[in-house]
Amino acid sequence: MEMRSPTRERGGTRRGYLGGMQMPELRLQRLSSRATVPAYQTAGSAGLDLAACLPEGQGSIMIAPGQIVIVPTGWAVAIPAGFEGQVRPRSGLATKHGVSVPNAPGTIDSDYRGELRVALINFSQAAFTLEHGMRMAQLVVAPVAQARVLEVPELESTQRASGGFGSTGLA
Repeated sequence: MEMRSPTRERGGTRRGYLGGMQMPELRLQRLSSRATVPAYQTAGSAGLDLAACLPEGQGSIMIAPGQIVIVPTGWAVAIPAGFEGQVRPRSGLATKHGVSVPNAPGTIDSDYRGELRVALINFSQAAFTLEHGMRMAQLVVAPVAQARVLEVPELESTQRASGGFGSTGLA
């Protein structure tokens, strides 16, 4: 008689597990009744879409060419220990409108408990109107490792050595 694991679904995928590691839990605290719950748009999505949560009475923000704005989401987050939140641009906004995240990816540390806000920049030549509830960025929850920092008298040699920008070729 075959024993089936309660965490296995058809096709051998694991529910609640990611690469043999338990799926992290992202806890959210609603700060505004107008906030849209961050959500994965498809089963294969790497990032949760983050929506703009503008103050009551403000339906939109205009982002002028070259301007950086900080946009609230209406949520405080608790990223699990051992993980970070990476705030990344949405490809549609970036390619169609030139709107991106200036520090992409922005990092949310696991000990941050303030409101999740998104820095956006308009790289285009035209003003862009961001409306309340519009999906504006993505949040990827990713594992991190803190390194032990050691000062050494010299580093081991490699084939690349100190070759920097472009040193490995054009393509």
